[in-house]
Amino acid sequence: MFLIANRFSLGTDPKKHACYDIDVEVDDPIRDSMRTFLSPQNTHELEELDGKILQYIDSINQLKQSREFYLSFADDPQSFISKWLASQSRDLKLMTDSSTGNAEEERRADYYTEQWSYEAVSRYFYNKVQQKRAELEQALGIRNP
Repeated sequence: MFLIANRFSLGTDPKKHACYDIDVEVDDPIRDSMRTFLSPQNTHELEELDGKILQYIDSINQLKQSREFYLSFADDPQSFISKWLASQSRDLKLMTDSSTGNAEEERRADYYTEQWSYEAVSRYFYNKVQQKRAELEQALGIRNP
């Protein structure tokens, strides 16, 4: 809707002017083009493009982090590796929640040749064999009573 204002002169006297506001309804040509642009087909295409934009942003962020990683390594390799190993060690302790145990003892190979490790490996393989057996029985349709 547009508003048209016009000034009319009433006679020859310059003080006698009148203003009229006339409302005129006009179809908005942009509205029609927006309706065709935002059709369901185009909405799907817009969502796909938005997804691609997000992927590109993630890729840029990952490349930026890689660049910073390698630049800091190039500046001072020895200090970088020391800090990186300390960080990885902290992360490993958080992930495994290994508040017990002796880290120095666990670094040595003798620690893993004790009896408990052989038993742990045997149990691991036994569980894997049982899991594969159950998958095979399920695939063949065999039921255990």
